[in-house]
This record gives sequence, structure tokens and C-alpha cells, in this order.
Amino acid sequence: MTRAVLWDLDGTLVDSGEMHWWSWRDAMGAAGLPVTYDQFQQTFGQKNDRILRGWLGPQATAARIAELAEAKESEYRRLVSVHGLQALPGAREWVARLRADGWRQAIASSAPRKNVNVMLAAIGLADAFDTIVASEDVGRGKPDPEVFLTAAARLGASPDRAIVVEDAAAGVEAARRAGMRVIGVVDVSLPADVVVGSLADLAGDAFDRFCPA
Repeated sequence: MTRAVLWDLDGTLVDSGEMHWWSWRDAMGAAGLPVTYDQFQQTFGQKNDRILRGWLGPQATAARIAELAEAKESEYRRLVSVHGLQALPGAREWVARLRADGWRQAIASSAPRKNVNVMLAAIGLADAFDTIVASEDVGRGKPDPEVFLTAAARLGASPDRAIVVEDAAAGVEAARRAGMRVIGVVDVSLPADVVVGSLADLAGDAFDRFCPA
């Protein structure tokens, strides 16, 4: 039976939080709609339409939301091209180890596909995953479980044979609602099955423990 690992990307495999903050700050500021760092932190891991509806209110049009989202993401990709990105400790090692052990792997991200491709290329993992599910592939973002259920289905894995790796509360909730086990990283307050400060701190049997071969 297929065993699968579904990876969040931002903040889980890639240290991207600062650049997301800069790009939201600059895009919203340029539009005369400043946001605070606290507002940004509360929305990390969510899809742009959900974030912007929360910030702009019910009067915001779909066109305005799309315009601001594109401005933000264009700025984010520009920043990545200028500054580069770093894989978080243990990220490359775990992806390679799981692949060697026969696990199927997917990216299950709230980010647009262009961003996902840019980030994976920046950290040398462009060809490491069996499938990618990005924001365009789902109608509902985290904490809805759609992104994880879609990724597992593409890999041919049932929810009880899929393990999610996440760094955000919205993603952990989405994994729970999908009926999947979840490993939380970076934020040790996450209500996940296992939580570590870094992927490098995961026990060697962390994945096999939840889903034996």
C-alpha cells in the first residue's frame, strides 16, 4: 500500500517568512492599505483570497483581491530572485531519505504554483516530488482539508497512509480534518501528533512509526 508524505512548503521546507512579510508590507503599503506584522503572522499559511477578505472586509471585489494578490506575489518572486532562499535544516535530507525508502511525496501548499516552482528551484528540490498541489488546484484553502485530500488522491494514498508536515496552525487543522497524522515543525505550540523545533530534530523512525511499511 502506498505511503505518502505531504509537505507544506513555506516555513516547513523553506525559510520564507521574512520575504512574505516584506512583500505583503510593500504591496499593501503601495496600495494605501498598510498591514501590521501581527496581522501578517495571524494569516501565515492561508490562501491569499482568504487573507485579503479578512483584511479588506466584505466590500472588497474579486478583481481588487486578485490585483493585490498578484502585486504581492510578484514582489515575493522578485525578492527570491534577488536574495535567494535557504532550505530549513533537515529538509533536503528527509526528502531524499523518504524517497530512497519508497515513500511518495507531494507539496501541498497555499502558495501559487509560480511561487512553488521558484522556491523549489531555489533550494534544489525542483524534481524531488511526485506531485504538487498549489493554490490554483483547490477551491478552499487551509484550514479546509481539500489541499491534503487532493495531494493524497494524486499519490494514490488513503488518508490513513498519508502524513502531513506543517508549520502553521491552519495547516495542522486541515490535516486533522483530512484524517491524517501530522508532524509539526518550528512552532512547538502546534497541536500536532509530534512537534519538533526543526526537521533535523525528528527521530529516525518518525514517519515509519505512524505508517509502517
